[in-house]
Amino acid sequence: MKARGALWFGLSLMALILAATAILTPWTDLSGGHLGLLMLSLVVVAIMLGFPTAFTLMGMGVFFAWLAYRDSDPDAAVQQTLDLMVQRAYSVMTNDVLISIPLFVFMGYLVERANLIAKLFRALELSLARLPGALAVAALITCAVFATATGIVGAVVTLMGLLAFPAMLRSGYDIRMSAGAITAGGCLGILIPPSVMLIVYGATAGVSVVQLYAGAFFPGLMLAGLYIVYVILLAKLKPHLAPPLPMAERHIDLPPATDRLHQRVSHRVLPGLIGGLRGRRNLGVPAGEILKQGFVALLPAFALALFLGLAWHLATKPAVVAETAGLVEMGLGGAVFESRDEGGLAEPSEEEFGLQEPPAEEAEAAPADGAGVQEPPVPDADDAPPAAETVQEPPGAEAPAPADDAGGRLPVPTWYWILAGVCTATAIGFYAVFTFVRLEVFKMLLASFFPLAILILAVLGSIVFGLATPTEAAAIGALGGFLLAAAYRQLNFAVVKESVFLTAKTSAMVCWLFVGSSIFSAAFALLGGQALVERWVLSLDLTPVEFMLLAQFIIFILGWPLEWTEIIVIFMPIFIPLLAHFHIDPLFFGLLVALNLQTAFLSPPVAMAAFYLKGVAPPHVTLNQIFAGMIPFMGIQLIALALLYLFPQIGLWLPQTLYK
Repeated sequence: MKARGALWFGLSLMALILAATAILTPWTDLSGGHLGLLMLSLVVVAIMLGFPTAFTLMGMGVFFAWLAYRDSDPDAAVQQTLDLMVQRAYSVMTNDVLISIPLFVFMGYLVERANLIAKLFRALELSLARLPGALAVAALITCAVFATATGIVGAVVTLMGLLAFPAMLRSGYDIRMSAGAITAGGCLGILIPPSVMLIVYGATAGVSVVQLYAGAFFPGLMLAGLYIVYVILLAKLKPHLAPPLPMAERHIDLPPATDRLHQRVSHRVLPGLIGGLRGRRNLGVPAGEILKQGFVALLPAFALALFLGLAWHLATKPAVVAETAGLVEMGLGGAVFESRDEGGLAEPSEEEFGLQEPPAEEAEAAPADGAGVQEPPVPDADDAPPAAETVQEPPGAEAPAPADDAGGRLPVPTWYWILAGVCTATAIGFYAVFTFVRLEVFKMLLASFFPLAILILAVLGSIVFGLATPTEAAAIGALGGFLLAAAYRQLNFAVVKESVFLTAKTSAMVCWLFVGSSIFSAAFALLGGQALVERWVLSLDLTPVEFMLLAQFIIFILGWPLEWTEIIVIFMPIFIPLLAHFHIDPLFFGLLVALNLQTAFLSPPVAMAAFYLKGVAPPHVTLNQIFAGMIPFMGIQLIALALLYLFPQIGLWLPQTLYK
């Protein structure tokens, strides 16, 4: 669909909305709820006409709130409307969760300018060269990693459009397939944590952002995995759409020292480095260089040994059993409080169980009824009950495995030896084919992928495992982005200035959206629009499954003309109050919405990802081709949505395990 076609599509859709509003609105018998629905339709049309979303929401909300107050008290309508504006703006700006938005955005812009993505794409391109559709797979993985580090869709699509799209076209890849892979991969940033969209939804729905991040992790990986599987299958079935990478593109120049070992000793790393240790006179390679290359080559073995050591520690760690022998249950001697009446439990009287100081003359005597508070007598050794009689094992309970006599650990289970054998065989096979060329690719991955991986694990790990709040983790991420840019010598005044400016611009847009949404939602509720929608939905007598399907279908349709920001801030306050009636978890509903809103960036005519890519694509690439390439990936998104709905534990297992 070209630009003119998209324009006509948008105008036709606006005309349809206005016609439906004019026909279905009972103009002769308008109620407040009907005015609320009229406000909703006018907001959608105004946004589609290009008016700023935040100020459109704010303006419509203020005007219709004044109408709502005017019906009850015309004299105080203006004052009440202004008070509503101030209260709503203040309540939004005091939300601590929103502080994480500028910090995450700042981290993303700094990582974007550290030039890590070009190195990461090149390293993945070389390491996956033998895989069908290697360039498209490398682009998807790079998009997923970059999206996790930034969460900014426009930045990911634009940068990958400059790096990967020309390389794919030069290699003979189909334009539609290439465009679809880049746009779909770039949109993963609004789903995979740390996602700004999840923060916005959490603040709107009152759901923990920490649990949303934990829940969205596996659905995001599932969606990225489905993209990769589709690309590999398509390249395997139709090789002309994704030709193998030419040999000229796979060439890597080896450093002089390793090239000498490669030529004279062996093309494999370990035999070559061991053979090079014969001395400087034979090969002219310094021993320090050989040891440095050997250390890098053995890093996978060190990581595997660390993993096996951790697995051994967890497998043989003795179970901590609380020692309860000799403990007596606290209470007043096992007395049973009986009710004064037959209806329930009555509070004991002061005469029986009150806390009273005994008379002085009777201080030595122990009260017969145990009413006073006194130090219990120390039982004799002969009177003490044996531990076996005090603590009894429940029937059917298994005795703990005997501990190892050497260090108090449990015996090593069989599964550990199987795991160790598999890992050892894998390591042997890996080093059997580990050549000096692959060593250079591995060093490229070390220089590009692992710094980003450490940054991502530091941010997400501190959030998911409860070590830091999202705001504190965002501050860690911003500092990490700052250090990465400095480590790669990209940190200067111009980079910091541009990153700060773009961060302020994006954060101001999101915060004004929240203010406008809050005022709009208040006006919608004042007019009775929310109550009208609830009555209509409840009158349909839907089951929870039918309501879920209806809600997701509406969100999917709204993704065509609107962006995710408008859908979250305008329509989520309408759906969320209905979730309690249908016994739907807001966390699970939010995960479905986040997965569904992937379509907001891939569905025409608004499809912002297509316009981001078109802005940096070669002139012969048309919007028609980009839209056509995105359609199969939209189908994959619907498949992922169905899988998440059919198997909710994909999204709920991690938050339930961590925060139960």
